Amino acid sequence: MATEPKKPEEKKDEKKEEKPAPKDNIVITKHSIKIGGKEIKYTVTTGTMVMKEEVNDKEKDGEVEKPRAQIFFTAYTKDGVKDNSKRAITFSFNGGPGSSSVWLHMGVLGPRRVVLTDEGEMPPPPFKLTDNQYSILDDTDLVFIDPMSTGFSRPVDGEKSAEWHTFTKDIASVGDFIRLYTTRYNRWLSPKFLAGESYGTTRAAGLSGYLQNRHGMLLNGLLLISAVLDFTTIDFNLNNDLPYILFLPAYTATAWYHGKLNFKAPLQTVLKEAEEFAKGEYAAALLKGASLAPEDRASVVEKLSRYTGISQEFIQRSDLRILDQHYFKELLRERGKTVGRLDSRYTGIDRLGVTATPEYDPLFAQVSGPYTAAFNDYIRTELKFEIDTPYEILSEKVWMQWSYGYFQNQYVNVAETLRSSMTFNKYLKVFIANGYYDLGTPYSATEYTVDHLGLDASLRKNISMEYYEAGHMMYVHMPSLKAMKKDMSKFIKDAS
Repeated sequence: MATEPKKPEEKKDEKKEEKPAPKDNIVITKHSIKIGGKEIKYTVTTGTMVMKEEVNDKEKDGEVEKPRAQIFFTAYTKDGVKDNSKRAITFSFNGGPGSSSVWLHMGVLGPRRVVLTDEGEMPPPPFKLTDNQYSILDDTDLVFIDPMSTGFSRPVDGEKSAEWHTFTKDIASVGDFIRLYTTRYNRWLSPKFLAGESYGTTRAAGLSGYLQNRHGMLLNGLLLISAVLDFTTIDFNLNNDLPYILFLPAYTATAWYHGKLNFKAPLQTVLKEAEEFAKGEYAAALLKGASLAPEDRASVVEKLSRYTGISQEFIQRSDLRILDQHYFKELLRERGKTVGRLDSRYTGIDRLGVTATPEYDPLFAQVSGPYTAAFNDYIRTELKFEIDTPYEILSEKVWMQWSYGYFQNQYVNVAETLRSSMTFNKYLKVFIANGYYDLGTPYSATEYTVDHLGLDASLRKNISMEYYEAGHMMYVHMPSLKAMKKDMSKFIKDAS
C-alpha cells in the first residue's frame, strides 16, 4: 500500500522579538545652598540621555535616526529664573582621556564638595561631603558631562564603545550632547561657557570649533583648568627638546617647596630667574647639541642643578635633559621619597629607591578614595538616581584604546582651533588656571602655547591667566579654591 508523501511543514510566521527602545532615565530633585551669604534654591536633573545618530538603513532605503549611546549628566539650574537669556550656563568635563566629570563636579564648581584637609590631603575614612560655599552656581547653571565609557555613560546594546574612544568622535559626541541639552532645556539664548580640566581643556578647545562649525553655537567663554592645547609642549621625545625647557620652572617651584635649592629667595623671585634661564641660555644650549662648547656646557649644568635641585652628575649623565618621570624619582631620592606629577607638593614612597620612575602618583592616592566614595553615595542618597552599573571614575580601558588618528605623524594640537574660534567669534574669552606645582601640564608650557597662538593683537586681551600655589587639581588646596572662586566669578560676569 502506497503511502502519501508528507507535506512539508508550513513555517510559522516567526516574528523577531524586538528589544524595547532605549529611553532616557532622568531623576529631578530640589535643593538649596548658601553661597556668599545668600541662599540659592536649585534643581538637579541627573541621569542618562539617549543620543541618536543618523545611519543608513538598507531596508528603509535611507537615513534613519538610531539610538547609539546613553550619556550620563548632572545639571544644576537655579530656581526662579524668569529669563534664561540672562542666566549663564556652563558645560563641564574632566580629561584623561577616560576621566569622568567628578573632579570638577565635586571639587570646585558644583554645590557639594568632597571634604579633604585644607592642604588637600585625604582624611581618615569614612569620607564626607559638605556644601561648597565656593561653587559658581550663584553665577551660572552647571551641566557636568561624562563622556563615553566614563561615569555611567555607555553605548546602547549592540554598539561597541571603542568607536567613541577617539579624538574626533569624543568631541563630536560631547558637542552633540551639548546641542541636544541646549535645545531640550531652552538654553540657546543663554550665555554659554565650557569648563574643562587637563585633557578636558583639549576637548574644550576642540569643541569651540565643533559647536561653532557644526551647530552654529557661539560660546561666551572657556574656563581651562591645567591646560594642554599643544602636546608638543609636554611630550618628552628624543626629537623634541621643548618640554625640557618648559618644565624647568615647575621643577624649580618643586625644588623650592621641598627645600632643595641651595639659595633662599621668595618663590616668585626664583621662578623669574628660572624662566629667564630656561628660555635663554638653556634653550640655546639644547639647540646647539654636540656643538656646545665645554665651558658653556659646564655653565648650563651648574645652573640646571641650581634651579632644579638635581645633582650635576645626574644632569651630565642625562645629557642636560631631565625627563619628568626621572625628576619625580630623583629629587628626593636620598630621603626615600618621590614627588607627584599632578601636584609636586605631595610625596610618595616606593618599595625600592633604585628604580628610575615612581610607582604611583601621590596626589591621586589622596583623592581617588574620597571622591569615589562621596560621589557614589551622593548620586543615590541625595540625587535619588539608582543604578547598579559601576561609576567609572577613571577608565583605563578608555585610555588604552584611545586613538589620536586625526593627528597622524604629528603632535596633538588644538591651539589653532582655538585661535580660529576666537578670530571668528571676537567675543569669545578664555580663562586659564595654572598651578605652580603642576608637573603634568606645567604653567610655562601653557604660557608658551598662548604666546604662539598667532592671535591678532586686538584679541590677545580676551585671554586671562591666573596662578595658584598648588598643582594640577589646585582646588584641593583651600586657599587656591577660594581664589579660584573669585577669579572664575569675575570671568563669567565679564564674559556674559
